[in-house]
Amino acid sequence: MIRVLVADDQALLRGSFRLLVDTAPDLTAVGEAGTGAEAVGLARGERPDVVLMDVRMPEMDGIEATRRICGSADTAGVRVLMLTTFDLDEYVYAALRAGASGFLLKDTPPGELLAAIRVVAAGEGLLAPTVTRRLIAEFARRPEPSQPLAGDLGGVTGRERDVLALIARGLSNTEIADHLRLSLATVKTHVGRLLSKLGARDRAQLVILAYETGLVSVASRRPR
Repeated sequence: MIRVLVADDQALLRGSFRLLVDTAPDLTAVGEAGTGAEAVGLARGERPDVVLMDVRMPEMDGIEATRRICGSADTAGVRVLMLTTFDLDEYVYAALRAGASGFLLKDTPPGELLAAIRVVAAGEGLLAPTVTRRLIAEFARRPEPSQPLAGDLGGVTGRERDVLALIARGLSNTEIADHLRLSLATVKTHVGRLLSKLGARDRAQLVILAYETGLVSVASRRPR
């Protein structure tokens, strides 16, 4: 059973998301939070598998709440799925850097939202190819200096760099296997090693890291 915490400052939305979660036989809602501070407190107390986190909330916004949840040893296993009104909300990039495993629009169809929760709970980052390219292209242009999530790529092999670059361009494991002429199992092994070597929580952080270390540039295009 996947345990889900819902964090949103709008009571109606919170209730709607909770009811939706509880309709799924493999999901259960373990609480609701109306502020970022409440979300952090409940995450520590309930240890949910996934937090549905609104970006904008009073007292503490979703980004800071995500940073505290993902950065604490007490809640290291908790995944955060951001909910936002706009697919290029200026806060989303910061949320991913803070440790979020992905994001969805609030008007995402119910079935897709439930599927997204399962994906994130399984340890996969939720970044669709088109969203990956648009999001990174938008925010990597910003002039503010940024710190890489896990230093440089010195310990990464050449083949792992190839895999990382394709992850950053939005390819799935199956697409990466086809592009590099590798087996799916081999690609999964490379992804696992990348997560371990770079100290990344999931695929979403690998995407950010690939751009911040300069492995992939904003102008890079998806391979054909």
